[in-house]
Amino acid sequence: MIIGILTTITVTSTYMMNASAYKPGDPGVIYHCFATDANGKYNLTAEGDLIPCEINPGDNAWMMTSSALVLIMTPGGLAIFYSGLTRQKNAVNTLHMVFMATGIVAVQWVLWGYSLAFGPDAGGYGFIGTLDWAGLNNVFHDVPSIAYGGITGTTIPHQTYMVFQMMFAIITPALIVAACVERMKFSAFLIFVVLWTTFVYDFAAHWTWEITGPDNYGKNPGYCGFGWTGCYGSLDFAGGTVIHITSGWSGLVVALMLGRRIGYGKVPMEPHNISLVVLGAALLWFGWFGFNAGSAGAAATNATSAFVATQVATAMAVITWSLLSWAHTGRASTVGAASGAVAGLVAITPASGFVSPMSALVIGIAASVACYAAVMFKNRRKWDDALDTWGVHGIGGLVGALMTGLFAEKRFTPWGDNGLVFGNPPQLLENAVGAFASLAWAMGITAIIIKIMDKVWPGGLRVTPKEEEIGLDLTQHGERAYVSE
Repeated sequence: MIIGILTTITVTSTYMMNASAYKPGDPGVIYHCFATDANGKYNLTAEGDLIPCEINPGDNAWMMTSSALVLIMTPGGLAIFYSGLTRQKNAVNTLHMVFMATGIVAVQWVLWGYSLAFGPDAGGYGFIGTLDWAGLNNVFHDVPSIAYGGITGTTIPHQTYMVFQMMFAIITPALIVAACVERMKFSAFLIFVVLWTTFVYDFAAHWTWEITGPDNYGKNPGYCGFGWTGCYGSLDFAGGTVIHITSGWSGLVVALMLGRRIGYGKVPMEPHNISLVVLGAALLWFGWFGFNAGSAGAAATNATSAFVATQVATAMAVITWSLLSWAHTGRASTVGAASGAVAGLVAITPASGFVSPMSALVIGIAASVACYAAVMFKNRRKWDDALDTWGVHGIGGLVGALMTGLFAEKRFTPWGDNGLVFGNPPQLLENAVGAFASLAWAMGITAIIIKIMDKVWPGGLRVTPKEEEIGLDLTQHGERAYVSE
């Protein structure tokens, strides 16, 4: 049955995305950019074919490079980072969960995720998209979207934009691995990824990042052209709300509902390989330039400002976290420095295309102070968010969203706005509404998913105490991270 459905989608896609020529009445034309005259009528070739808008090779090359940079953050950076932070007996399981999320979400994105998140709005409410682009129907590989592009216009093929956003969708549920490591069944996690991506991520992405053609492609006269938080004015350049707030606060829900690991607070649970932690953090830092600067949608000037802001905030966050940890414990922590880097990267993400280097310094300091305090608070409360997805991503994303409302400047990205510090107090409220709306949605839907899955999954979502004691590498995969004999 599945093969039949996929075959039907493939045949339909081939018919609807024939690259040889596009006619004015073709179904996907309304979503794409074609040359028009002064009156808005399509220009046609002598054969009556539409003329696609120009694709800028430099913009396209930068966006495909950015897509690759963001991809390596998940099966490379995040998997290695998380694996190093776990105990040795669970290192393979941690790697495997992140790696599988990469494959699962990519397929989900093609089949229905991209359509729900970025497709035409369902009903004109800015809440969720339709399935008009399911299977990438009506998503052309050789014509720009009419809606999605950079500050200089829509200059990249629609499928380039689609695959860039795919990499964002991939890393978001993978971040939640930090909250469920060492105790969740591998099989259950795979299904959780599909459900969470569909019912949490796709909704949050649509609210914040969806853009449509005029009047929702003619379906809803007067439609504002964005998801509902975008219409309200919330700014999120590269995913502080959509990615880090949703995953971080969902991770807290997962950790609390799964319960603590056996022996938590009583037996040592230190990272088993700090070298892997630093290598993973370095790969994340490297890939994050595609994450933030790529969100400009083109090789434009705000890609440069986002790149610079990302580096400055992260560097400041590394220094700040290291000093805090040193002052608090009396030792300079290598894991702390790596955590500080990630906290800075998270917090600058929503602000990266809107803020100056000096504002980025402030955001880097605030990120480390807030995230370090959150981790200490979590430890005192004995919340077993094992690898601190809430303390770093949940709190870091929230800090970044609010500080975007403070320090944003329209001069960097014209479609943005100034923040409170630069004469526009409402921007802080607008960002707070967007952030807390996504936070509440993510926590609520995640709780429902976990509750239902735990009821219907044979034996519940947790491995048995014996399996947990042995380690998930052997009990779930029959493999070991290190074999010396």
